Amino acid sequence: MIRRILLALCLLAAIPAVVSAQTLRIALREDADLLDPTLARTYVGRIVFAGLCDKLFDLNEKLEIVPQLATGYEWADPVTLIIHLREGVTFHDGEVLDAAAVKYTLERHLTMPGSFRRSEIASIDHVEIVDPATVKITLKAPSSPLLSQLTDRAGMILPPKATEAAGKNFSQAPVCSGPFRFVERVAQDRIVLERYPGYWDAGNIHFDRVIYQPMPDSAVQLANLRSGTIDLAERVLPTDIAQVKADPKLRIVTSPALGYEAITFNVGNGELAKAPIGQSKLLRQAFEAAIDRQALVDVVFNGMYTPNAQAVSPASPFYIASVPPPPRDLAKAKALIKESGVPTPITVRMNVPNTPDRAQEAEVIQSMVQEAGFDVKINLIEFAASLQAATRGEFQSYLIGWSGRPDPDGNLFQFLATGAGQNDGHYSDAVVDKELKAARESVDPVARRGHYETALHQLRDDLPLIYLQSPVNVVGMSAKLTGFQPVPDGMIRLRGLATAK
Repeated sequence: MIRRILLALCLLAAIPAVVSAQTLRIALREDADLLDPTLARTYVGRIVFAGLCDKLFDLNEKLEIVPQLATGYEWADPVTLIIHLREGVTFHDGEVLDAAAVKYTLERHLTMPGSFRRSEIASIDHVEIVDPATVKITLKAPSSPLLSQLTDRAGMILPPKATEAAGKNFSQAPVCSGPFRFVERVAQDRIVLERYPGYWDAGNIHFDRVIYQPMPDSAVQLANLRSGTIDLAERVLPTDIAQVKADPKLRIVTSPALGYEAITFNVGNGELAKAPIGQSKLLRQAFEAAIDRQALVDVVFNGMYTPNAQAVSPASPFYIASVPPPPRDLAKAKALIKESGVPTPITVRMNVPNTPDRAQEAEVIQSMVQEAGFDVKINLIEFAASLQAATRGEFQSYLIGWSGRPDPDGNLFQFLATGAGQNDGHYSDAVVDKELKAARESVDPVARRGHYETALHQLRDDLPLIYLQSPVNVVGMSAKLTGFQPVPDGMIRLRGLATAK
């Protein structure tokens, strides 16, 4: 505890002296990765993008898709989407945001090496400019989740001239069209944005500057929040809620979340996939059988999260009620290990982001599965580095969460389809591929649900991921902040946010 207090004091001293009354200070659970919408994949990076880069569409508190850079859209037919753009919008360098910029950006997402957006919008065949304020997108096949994807990074539009001029260095000084423009970034310390005076909705922006600071240690974050050194923490641990509520200068805002916490296994990505846990679904089934999800939630998350065994929450209309989270069954776990023929103890190396809650979660899992015959070796690693390691296949198992998307495709396809952008374990199954693709192309919710159910039963047998629980968004902030709109995607939207006089 003394060490954490000292860390908190160090962070207090590190905040730039230029901070003024018109500066909003936001604590992030970890540092963001690349500030390039095409290449980024972190949750906290999306929070920074919420201030930096507007999107074609956004979500409201009811998860309805609403226009942002677009003013509206219509489907000319099942594979032709017409998008009408807001006129008078400029990028931070003064370049006009028009149909040519939309076409350029979507094509960049589809063709740039390393793009994490490619598989999200892979249904796009080509993009045409109808006029400066109108874009026509032609699809290879109908795509139910496309509009939902355009409410996130795939829908963030970039300036063609500035992006091309920056080349591979774009993420070091990104240019977008959001309410704030980039000023500086100091890795593991801060990302600074300043108000863009040419923003199309400038009347709803009430801060001159925003500073995002990574604070992976929850005690450090809590100390900074209580001292007033930060104004808002995008995530407060359930175990810290009582302390925040007890402080009259602070308040807590909770909302349902769209994502999940899970263990991803490397089943086909390089040499480390050859470990027994990656090669044997019986061992993965045994690993799951040894986990008590409810106990895990109670111990680590103060009982606030919901145990789950699938990628969508029980609140989703696509939740499959016939697949509840199984209870712990130690006898079953031991029997499956015996059936596998692998001698115990079975070593499983687990990459874990170095935050206190994830470390504790890993330790609880380690203790539970040890009783079945597994020896989990925990490797704590900085979050962005853990994502890079996952992409390279430098893991046997990986304890990681996903912030979630309103359409179930956003929680499934990217992680499970063969060759998809965030399929770190390189899982591949013909049944799952077929069903996920069919669900993407179906416009009938009942038919889509049926495809997801078939895929889920196959996934429950293979277990490339063990889903653990569905989380809750918990934001802590100064009681002086007004205008905060909680949306289940967890983003910190800056429009309307202000400090009470």
